[in-house]
Amino acid sequence: MIQIEGDRVSGRRRETTFLAQRSYQGGRIVYTIRVPLTTLDLILPLPDPDQPIADNRRVDPRHAKAFGDYIKAKQSWVAPTLLTRDNGGCRFVEVPDTDGQIGYLTIPWATGAISPLTNVDGQHRILGIHLIIRALGEEVQKIDREIGRTTRADRIANFEVARDKLTADLKRLENESVGVDIYLEPSNVLARQMFVDVADNAKGISSALRARFDSSKVANRILDPVIGHALLKDKIDLEQDRMTGRNPNLMGAKHVADLIRGVAVGVGGRMGRQQEQDLADEVLVERVHGFLNCLADGFADLSAIAEGALKPVDLRAQSLLGSVGMLRVLAGVYHELLETEEASDEEIIAFFSNLDPHMNAPASGSGIWLSTVARADFEPNGASLIMRTQNLVHLAKVVTGWYRTPPNIL
Repeated sequence: MIQIEGDRVSGRRRETTFLAQRSYQGGRIVYTIRVPLTTLDLILPLPDPDQPIADNRRVDPRHAKAFGDYIKAKQSWVAPTLLTRDNGGCRFVEVPDTDGQIGYLTIPWATGAISPLTNVDGQHRILGIHLIIRALGEEVQKIDREIGRTTRADRIANFEVARDKLTADLKRLENESVGVDIYLEPSNVLARQMFVDVADNAKGISSALRARFDSSKVANRILDPVIGHALLKDKIDLEQDRMTGRNPNLMGAKHVADLIRGVAVGVGGRMGRQQEQDLADEVLVERVHGFLNCLADGFADLSAIAEGALKPVDLRAQSLLGSVGMLRVLAGVYHELLETEEASDEEIIAFFSNLDPHMNAPASGSGIWLSTVARADFEPNGASLIMRTQNLVHLAKVVTGWYRTPPNIL
């Protein structure tokens, strides 16, 4: 007689079982599991940017796509645990001799099952993972169709190389997983409060901290050797993004990264992925140090800052050079003079020395900044620059032009 073990056939069941750890947090039971990336959208609802759910924020599809691109491009990617809510639909069966801490957790599927999980935190990661896996699969299918249409050996070979790379990316993602914490919370009201509490207690990373820790950007990687320069040493705020009037530092780490980018590609320039890879760190450090030398040698107040004879607080009170915006403009000018004029550092120092007498703050109505086309980039009272990127780019272009054709006042 043929015997069929019905419990081994899962065709009728819209659920998946994981090995889980059970713990407690905030008075709630929490199940912790690891979920393969390709299984994630099976048990977690897929966020819809066009239809945000009431208990969560609207999803930004660009942000989600960016996360998917990130895990595809960076094999050493990292992401925090996803947070979800179980309203009672999961079943936990203890493993003997584990004091109830380890067991088998059966989770209803996100679609077509009763009482599925709901997302609390991590919507963009969930959608991003789904999008990149789907995109890779569609690309493989597209290449398969192209291979079937062509008879040229060279095209087939090229397609197969591309297909091998895509399938390698897919296999890597299939073998990787992400952590999921599942909070047992039957109450809809308390579940909504969970999302509010997560949002309220999350401290976003400041641009200054990002500049210090994000080593994917060359401008961030070389921060340490750059801020060792005498002009910046011990004068950089490593955590704050804004320089308030009484901040004892010259600028923040984010601003140093902005200066590095200005020297490398200009005020409004962007460093593409290939350029990030091609530009040697030590070469850019040397170039940025050259710019900082020109600042210290060309402007008396910055020389005093480097020597410790003037405090950044006093610099901001008396000079436009205390503005991060003006320093970014000068970084852009330095870039243009090197690239387009092939000027030497000595020639740039001489040019900066000519600008030095005009750096008093606020700018005078009859001075170089408000009596020329540069006035479009200053506040009406001349106290400060307009910090929009288009104004910094315009002012850098104006000042660069003065190198060859200076106004009469210069």
